[in-house]
Amino acid sequence: MTLTVRVPKELSARVPVEQRGPGLDRDAVRLLVSRGAEVSHHAFVELPDLLRAGDLLVVNTSPTLAAAVGGWIGHARVVVHFSTRGDDGRWAVELRDPDGRGTTRARAGAPAGTEVRLTRGARLVLEEPLSARGERLWWARVSRDVLGLLREHGRAIRYAYTERDQPLSAYQTVFALPSPDGAGSAEMPSAGRPFTARMVAELVSRGVQFAPVRLHTGVASAEVHEPPYPERYAVPEASARLIGAVRAGGGRVIAVGTTAVRAVESAAGPDGVVRARSGWTGLVVTPERGVRVVDGLLTGLHEPEASHLLMLEAVAGRAAIDRGYEEALHGRYLWHEFGDVHLLLPE
Repeated sequence: MTLTVRVPKELSARVPVEQRGPGLDRDAVRLLVSRGAEVSHHAFVELPDLLRAGDLLVVNTSPTLAAAVGGWIGHARVVVHFSTRGDDGRWAVELRDPDGRGTTRARAGAPAGTEVRLTRGARLVLEEPLSARGERLWWARVSRDVLGLLREHGRAIRYAYTERDQPLSAYQTVFALPSPDGAGSAEMPSAGRPFTARMVAELVSRGVQFAPVRLHTGVASAEVHEPPYPERYAVPEASARLIGAVRAGGGRVIAVGTTAVRAVESAAGPDGVVRARSGWTGLVVTPERGVRVVDGLLTGLHEPEASHLLMLEAVAGRAAIDRGYEEALHGRYLWHEFGDVHLLLPE
């Protein structure tokens, strides 16, 4: 799905909302609400008034890693974005060029066997492309423990539309939990970012429930709009049971982010029943495939070419997405991970 709109550069959220003025918290973003082609404009703090007792929010608990590390190919500086750890110990990585402004730009492909020197004597060697779709992401061998390297020398992945580096804490959601194996997401599951502990408490007090799932997101890359690669996910037994109970009782299952949709739909059988599952998912949710479990979606605003829009269309229909994005542009909503959010509800 491609929208015939252009997002002006000034609508990119350059810093987190809490840095835009005194007294602001994460929940000070705006909230666009679509019910079919009907659109309304709200502040995110109004979310408890827009949901109802018995609704269930499915949230991604994956923590964000400091997944960007500097390195060298010969005398040339590069930045390595660590995306996903494979079962064989290799890592899917993206090599990028520094742009001289503290961020990076896409880099032309490097051949198999290319060696990247990292800090503290670590070495990375490209072995093969992750997919036949292209050579943006490569499987690579690294000479030392990558998670330790990221903890010591990594920084959050940052793209050129942002103004400056942020601490890793700016990229953690209130739902983030440490993984037993130390794994996490290369890029923040950003739909959950506007939630605060205060907001969660208010929603619970009003009868809205939460079902935690986990999906470790890989590197999306700001310039490339491609279907997602396989990612690790887990839907625990308690969450699967809760989703089933809410659906049986007539409540709405609302995913917080496209990652939560991918996780829960990957755990749903053809009968629509969600069962506890974990592993790798290659599921791409499209209008043709549809959704089996999710009734609504809270998500950020995606670029017009982004493959995520196919998922939004599967949840809400093409008319809702066209109308919603028209209103978002007219209302000058802010895009990207520090931007405003869009709630898609059933008509």
